[in-house]
Amino acid sequence: MSSFTLSPFQPATPSEASAELAIRVTDLFHKLQGALPLEAVLRRDEPLARRTTLRVGGPADIFSEPDSEHALITLLELASQLSVPVFVLGRGSNLLIRDGGIRGVVLSLAHTAFSAIEFNGALMQCGAGVRLKAIATEARRAGLTGLEFLEGIPGSLGGALRMNAGAMNAWTFDVVERLRYVTRAGEVQDVPAAEVGAVYRSCPVLRDSIAVGALLRGTPADADGIRERMETYSRKRWDSQPNQPSAGCTFKNPTPTLPAGRLIDELGLKGTRVGDAMVSDVHANFFVNLGHATARDVLGLIEQVRSRAREERGIELETEVEIVGEDLP
Repeated sequence: MSSFTLSPFQPATPSEASAELAIRVTDLFHKLQGALPLEAVLRRDEPLARRTTLRVGGPADIFSEPDSEHALITLLELASQLSVPVFVLGRGSNLLIRDGGIRGVVLSLAHTAFSAIEFNGALMQCGAGVRLKAIATEARRAGLTGLEFLEGIPGSLGGALRMNAGAMNAWTFDVVERLRYVTRAGEVQDVPAAEVGAVYRSCPVLRDSIAVGALLRGTPADADGIRERMETYSRKRWDSQPNQPSAGCTFKNPTPTLPAGRLIDELGLKGTRVGDAMVSDVHANFFVNLGHATARDVLGLIEQVRSRAREERGIELETEVEIVGEDLP
């Protein structure tokens, strides 16, 4: 999951902004209908809740799945010309979309054109739309170790690259050799991973660019050993994480020695509810949807937990989950 705004429009008032943007969105949709190939997905007012792991959130003004890098660049160029914001949606993990939805374009690289995996010895060329679990599974089948940790991270490679997602004491950029991305100007860049400056939970170059793929490196190893490690990671994940819909970890760890989940547990907040949103009784840093939660419920729960941490421990918790979109009027 990643987002950026292209040539942001500067309105005089919020109401003028809404009216002006609505006109430009409609204009953009008509232009995209004529510019994108039939194989590309293009829809208006697309519901987004079902496209997130938390299962909350409103619709997108425009939703699109380009079928090629060329189609992606065309979309970005047209959106830039009309000053319509673009939000990039991965598999919807680590994401909270407000109930009013997202204005402008929501772009997904879930098309099969961005979901290929190709092997060259110990190297794997993967599209940004590939599920991380699929990468781990295909690496195991090819007898490559080092990528097992990806099995337990929900989402796609594009989102994992932008966040430098991690699990089991390993991080995405630990296994990346090269990164391929598209800039705001529609230029395709293919660079060594060492040049992008990936850090904890962030890849700076992808703050305003879109990852379209990466070259990953594994290490040849015994397939049975790889399978055993993946099964161990899977058991550990299911034993320590809830099975209800969630966005993953809600807050970043406040210090290297104090996990956010432990802090929330120490505050006695497991099981705390706002509507149908609840602090998980399995892992306190997971806020789960009990069935009918709204984004407003989840945001209320986030603020309640942050307030308690601030008041009782003097700790300002920072959200790890990305919060986007607009509230309902």
